[in-house]
Amino acid sequence: MEYGGRCCSSPSHVLQRWRDAADCGAEMLCFVVEQVPQIYCLEVESNSQEEEEVVQSRLLQPLEWFLFGEDPQAGLEKLQQGSASSQLCGRVFKEGETVYSCRDCAIDPTCVLCMDCFQDSVHKGHRYKMHASSGGGFCDCGDLEAWKTGPCCSKHDPGAATAMETRAQKLFQVLLRYATDLLVWEESYELAAELVKEDTYYCVLYNDEHHSYDHVIYTLQRSVQCDHSEAHTHTALIDKEGRRAVKRGKLRSCQQAKDLIRSHSEHISLQPLRVEILHSAVMAHQSFAMRLGAWFQQIIGYSVGFRQVFCQVALEPSSEGDQPSLISRLMLHDSRLYKGARKFIHELIFCSLLMETEYKRRFAIEFTKHYKQLQKDYTLDDHERSISITALSVQIFTVPTLARQLIEEGNVIKVIVDTVMELLSEHLDANHRFHFQGYNSDKFFRIQVIFHDLRYILISKPSVWTEELRTQFLEGFRVFLGLLHCMQGMEEVKRQFGQHIEVEPEWEAGFSIQRQLRHILVMFQDWCSSDETVLLLSFRECHRALMRCNNQPFQSEATDYYMCKHILHVSPYKVSQEPVSIHLPISRALAGLYVQLCYTGAVKRLHEFLDPESCDFTWFAEHPLRCVVLAAQVSAEMWRRNGLSLVSQVYYYHDVKCRDEMFDKDVIMLQIAASKMDPNHFIMLILQRFELFDVFNGSLASKDQELLKQWNRLTEEMLYLLIIIVGERYVPGISHVTKEDVTMREVIHLLCIQPMAHSSLVKGLPENINNLLTSKPGVSGHGLYEVKKECLPEFNPFFFHYSKSQHSKAEDAQKKRRTQEGSDKALRPPVPPPFCPAFSSIVHLLCCDILIHILRRVLQRAVEDRATYWTEAMIQRSLHLIGQGLLEEKAQLGASTVEQVTFDFSLKARTIGSEHRKSVFHLLSKMTALPSLEAQKDMIKWTLQIVPDKDKAERKRKAEAAKLHRQKIMAQMSAMQKNFIESHKMLYDNMPESSQGDTSSLLCAMELGELCVAVGPQRGSTPAEREVLTCILCQEEQEVQARSPAMVLTACVQRSTVLTQCRGKTLANNETMYPLFMPPDLAVGTHTGSCGHVMHATCWQKYFEAVQNTTRNRLHAELIIDLENGEYMCPLCKSLCNTVVPLIPLEPLTLNYENAELVGQLLTLPRWIQILSARIKGLKSVAQGPGKDSYVISQSHLSGESPVRKYSDSIAEMLVVCATTVHRVGLQTGPNELCPAVPVMSWNTCAFTIQAIENLLQEEDKTLFGSLQNRQLAGLKAVVQFSATQRLKSSQAVIQKHFTDMLGALLPTMSSESTPSILEVDFFHLLVGLVLAIPALYQEEAVDLQPSAVSSAYNHLYILHLVTMAHMVQVLLSSTDDTAVFGGEEGEAERAAAELYAAVSQCTDVSGSSVADRVRRGVTPFLRCAALFFNCLTGVPPPEELSSTTGRYLRALCSYLALPCDVFQLFQEHRGTVFPLLQSYPRKRNRLIELPEDYSALLNQASHFQCPNSTDDERKHPTLCLFCGTILCSQSTCCHSQLDGEEVGACTAHAATCGAGVGMFLRIRECEMVLMASKTRGSTYPAPYLDDYGETDPQLGRGNPLHLCPERYRKLHQLWQQHCILEEIARSLEVVNVMFAFEWQML
Repeated sequence: MEYGGRCCSSPSHVLQRWRDAADCGAEMLCFVVEQVPQIYCLEVESNSQEEEEVVQSRLLQPLEWFLFGEDPQAGLEKLQQGSASSQLCGRVFKEGETVYSCRDCAIDPTCVLCMDCFQDSVHKGHRYKMHASSGGGFCDCGDLEAWKTGPCCSKHDPGAATAMETRAQKLFQVLLRYATDLLVWEESYELAAELVKEDTYYCVLYNDEHHSYDHVIYTLQRSVQCDHSEAHTHTALIDKEGRRAVKRGKLRSCQQAKDLIRSHSEHISLQPLRVEILHSAVMAHQSFAMRLGAWFQQIIGYSVGFRQVFCQVALEPSSEGDQPSLISRLMLHDSRLYKGARKFIHELIFCSLLMETEYKRRFAIEFTKHYKQLQKDYTLDDHERSISITALSVQIFTVPTLARQLIEEGNVIKVIVDTVMELLSEHLDANHRFHFQGYNSDKFFRIQVIFHDLRYILISKPSVWTEELRTQFLEGFRVFLGLLHCMQGMEEVKRQFGQHIEVEPEWEAGFSIQRQLRHILVMFQDWCSSDETVLLLSFRECHRALMRCNNQPFQSEATDYYMCKHILHVSPYKVSQEPVSIHLPISRALAGLYVQLCYTGAVKRLHEFLDPESCDFTWFAEHPLRCVVLAAQVSAEMWRRNGLSLVSQVYYYHDVKCRDEMFDKDVIMLQIAASKMDPNHFIMLILQRFELFDVFNGSLASKDQELLKQWNRLTEEMLYLLIIIVGERYVPGISHVTKEDVTMREVIHLLCIQPMAHSSLVKGLPENINNLLTSKPGVSGHGLYEVKKECLPEFNPFFFHYSKSQHSKAEDAQKKRRTQEGSDKALRPPVPPPFCPAFSSIVHLLCCDILIHILRRVLQRAVEDRATYWTEAMIQRSLHLIGQGLLEEKAQLGASTVEQVTFDFSLKARTIGSEHRKSVFHLLSKMTALPSLEAQKDMIKWTLQIVPDKDKAERKRKAEAAKLHRQKIMAQMSAMQKNFIESHKMLYDNMPESSQGDTSSLLCAMELGELCVAVGPQRGSTPAEREVLTCILCQEEQEVQARSPAMVLTACVQRSTVLTQCRGKTLANNETMYPLFMPPDLAVGTHTGSCGHVMHATCWQKYFEAVQNTTRNRLHAELIIDLENGEYMCPLCKSLCNTVVPLIPLEPLTLNYENAELVGQLLTLPRWIQILSARIKGLKSVAQGPGKDSYVISQSHLSGESPVRKYSDSIAEMLVVCATTVHRVGLQTGPNELCPAVPVMSWNTCAFTIQAIENLLQEEDKTLFGSLQNRQLAGLKAVVQFSATQRLKSSQAVIQKHFTDMLGALLPTMSSESTPSILEVDFFHLLVGLVLAIPALYQEEAVDLQPSAVSSAYNHLYILHLVTMAHMVQVLLSSTDDTAVFGGEEGEAERAAAELYAAVSQCTDVSGSSVADRVRRGVTPFLRCAALFFNCLTGVPPPEELSSTTGRYLRALCSYLALPCDVFQLFQEHRGTVFPLLQSYPRKRNRLIELPEDYSALLNQASHFQCPNSTDDERKHPTLCLFCGTILCSQSTCCHSQLDGEEVGACTAHAATCGAGVGMFLRIRECEMVLMASKTRGSTYPAPYLDDYGETDPQLGRGNPLHLCPERYRKLHQLWQQHCILEEIARSLEVVNVMFAFEWQML
């Protein structure tokens, strides 16, 4: 029967046929081979969904029937009843997924949990760390070896194993071999005859890391004749999956396409793209092999038994002798596979072999066996390590038991080191030392990654050593020493004389290896120290390796050197003339092992393993001493001609990244030598190597100033080295200190420079000790550590880890602190801990003859004032050494009797040279009188004070006693003074005050109270004050006057949604109501802010022109300021601005209160409305032409006129500039000063700015007046005066029409069809517009007139009354409070409120108190805004109650606005006028959304985020809008949209509707804020989440637990409310030098 018929058979029939076959495996394979080409690769583009359905029905279902022996559904139910799931989670991480590690419980940092397991584990309450996975790893939940405690979450308890199935074994054997054969298939392989049934081929293009997206798109367009969109799709899929068939056809056409692709790609890059031609049958079978990967994972997830069977099949040796196991074949072909196949193999290994302990061990052995070949392939590969099989090493080598088994059985240490040596062998020179000149940086980086595996192996040191482990470890250590042998003395340098070096030698590669080895060396030492025998044998091996080194031999025989009756027999060597290397890893490893011998006490047995005579410590210290001298000579600028490469090497030699295994170990080796050598000989050796022996041994002099400077600098460095050797004892083994003591000392010295944040502190600490830093400063303040006062005595000004700049800063900081405390400036040496016995002889360096001789020479040069022969730094170091000697002597005397102490520093310092009065102490006494050493006098004085001297001690005791006596007398006098004051207190309390004064102050208060009214006939007078301001540009003063040249304030106009009540709504420019009527939801407003800095208008114009000219040439200037929109930076504070506001002086007005009272008797509200209507009617008739209504016009003047105030031309010009900007920005239109909306937008920006300020003051619970800064208040007043004056530059007919239309919203008789209802208007905007527009009614054709003071008073009063009453009705109609609730006292105000509500709603069953309270709350923001507006408009000062938060606030507000104390009285007073007109408040205050306190909650939310437009597994960037709480998919093409005809990202599109172009987003996975102000401008900003050290963690780099900081979030809220987002963006971009512009519109 043909298989075409079989494909229609049921799965049960297929199963029966397989059972009946002699070889069911061969029959099964034959079935797959024939069925697959009938399903896959039938077309160029197949329907994946239909293809999957066919695969399930025709291939996978029969396989599952065979596996279960029955219906898979029934078989699976039976299997699950008898088995349990695994205790291991095994979730494979995707790139960017958040993972967690526990600092307290994880065995090492590579042990991680997925988010679900972490949330259900005990580690959530521990010191955990979170970071984004790079992909490829898996969750370690359930792995007992990965965790000290809490290995399982609540969901992964251990389960029972399931029995293996015979059919599963057969199935896996056939299918896994089939998949392996197809995946490792290469183009050169020949096809089997049964596969070649048709002549169809595919041209397949593979991914690489050499060609960019654009390169591949370009090549495809020209090679396979596809358009840009199709080429882009091909390229994206190639990058994602690793390969893509770009052409289907005959062999010849595919070959032509291949040749074209290679040739076109070679034109772009030297390396062509990888292209292969594969038969369609191969493509089909490879597609099914990939599908089997997911099916395998599904099947082995059913039970532990299936997984164990699969592991057994994968690892079993091949029946063919020359073929490895299936999994080994896949591993060895990994580097030749494409990305999709690699991921399939890695995920299969994760969910099978690594989930079973025994098979994980067997796989680890297999992996180790092929390790060298895998690493060789990886170095030649161009893919990232995350998709390389070598990345699995972290899953194997970090398991402690596995690591030890691999050392014992496979000597994995030797394997790894041999691999490195073989890969680096090409860089060995003739002396078998590394030389990296001209190395391949990419290949070298890949080789360095191998060192990580060595670290993984050594992470957990053994607690129990077996003999086999000792043997194999020592063998590995011996091989590792061979690697160090190739580094010992590599890349030697020789001082350049004459001319500068021409080519900088390569140095970075050597230091890169040194940085990789830094941790490994420490780990080897820890392993060695855990077993005494291993430690002693390791020291012996290291000693032998050092003795075999032949680098830098002596060029001449040993010579005798004489000084102070001491003889040193040593070979001459000058660092300045001979080759020297900074790389000495074996010497330093030996020093580290010797300290471990001393720490463990094993040094006592060293003679059993090593001949003491072979330990020449002078020779051991030779090379480290040369290295220290090299650094000193570079500091003395003796090696300037050797270029920057040597300077960089010396920098890293001392830097925190390398110093612990370089400089620190050199110091330790010198300390070892000092403890073993005669102290005089040791210092003579140092003098000889520093090339200072002759300088201190005779009267050597020179007139060469450069040479003298070098001698002085070298002397400073030599003295500094002696300070370090004697004083640096904080190493376990050198003194009795712990690692915690070492860390604390490092921290203290860093904090003595300045207070530091935790992250800055950690950067200054070596990685191996910064984890010990656990104390926290808390999240209050700035999260800074400060050094405690009790720790300051430990400060050492010559701390050996200080750089030059740090030394200077620390010294200045501590001297400043001591000055503030009233102490002297002497920075004393700290008292160090005592040396361990093996190092105790080092202290004798301080009292040896040679050192005393050196100190005398240095001090004598200073006393003789030979300026070129000494420096203050030399004196400072000498004083420190003397202090060290005196403190050491004092410590020894305190611990022992005088007879037992042999340390005689003070004796030698007093006696040697005393016959000529040139002893150390004599010279110190003379130095106190030297003016050139004024800065050191306190230190000299302290040194002389601590010298053991009986007479001096007695004088000091008497002085202290006298001081105590004086303090006692002063305390008695102070107490007597206090008693006198208390006893005569009544004399001060009972003094009578003048009754006349009381009366006058009362009258004064009453007068002020009457004047604190800003509206109406009782309005107070505007204070006549001269305002003289200074221009910030020319510094000239000028008085602000109407006829003077204009002075302006910098200002920034921007659209705002800060107050919106319907986020996301936009206002179209073609809407009939807007901008004349602002909707009450304040969807989008126009805000004008100012920093308050003043300039002349002419100065500003010159500055603006200069800014435009200079900024155009700046790189990416458009990201900072938009020149086309008139932006610039304030010259003084660098605030972003886009216009200026002219300063208009207040017009002093004084009311005639008698006339105003008489007018008020006639001009009631009904009469005012009648006259207003007549005036408007007359204006309309004039517009239609002169006629019979002229009488009405002449009779309708509003109670008095006066001439219009005149302004200078420059002020008029600035009015136009500001008004045009407000109009352009607010309506997002082109500049048009003749547009009728220009004056309206000026009024709107005035109203909105006031509302924003009132909202901010209310939000922060600040008083309405007195809370704003002077510059803020000046800016607000300038905006109000500008808005009031701007009408003079507009058509009066236009303003009159605007006034008529606005009044129609209040008076139905004047309304039109386009007039909005009372619920569609923001009444504060209406109030501002009416008040500022009504003066236009007084204009005549021939004469410019304006209302008189009395007219203005009544106009303002009645407009305010009408608008306030309309707003109260609006509050009643839109409020949602329950008004049917009764309760409370019903007073007059409550009854008036109930009557008003009944009139409005026709409902009588209401609670008056509830209505009254609701209206008061709703109308208060309006009244506050009105008070600010009239205060800035009239200048009348407010009552004191409005400047405090206590008292009768609403009553004072109403009084200031000339409203009744009870606002409901307005309706009673104007009952006859208002009630015939009667035809959601209070407005909510916008806040940023609520954020969770724990940042992991946000990460959890982001982990469940699904992009609405994409279904793939690619990493997304969930971004949270803080305005509305929407989560967006940012920086992803799947969510791009069109905005104004331009393609933009999701955040940009969202900001356009949510924030009028302004956005504030939190990128959740990056823990970073993004501020946006337009499509092209944005900046990053710290997130409001802090760790326990008070710091942010951008990109989750440190991974500490984060918590919401309310203070920071409040500042973000203020940034938004104060409209400072745009300014913050400009400031940040101004500071950061942008080299490559970021496309913010794509965010």
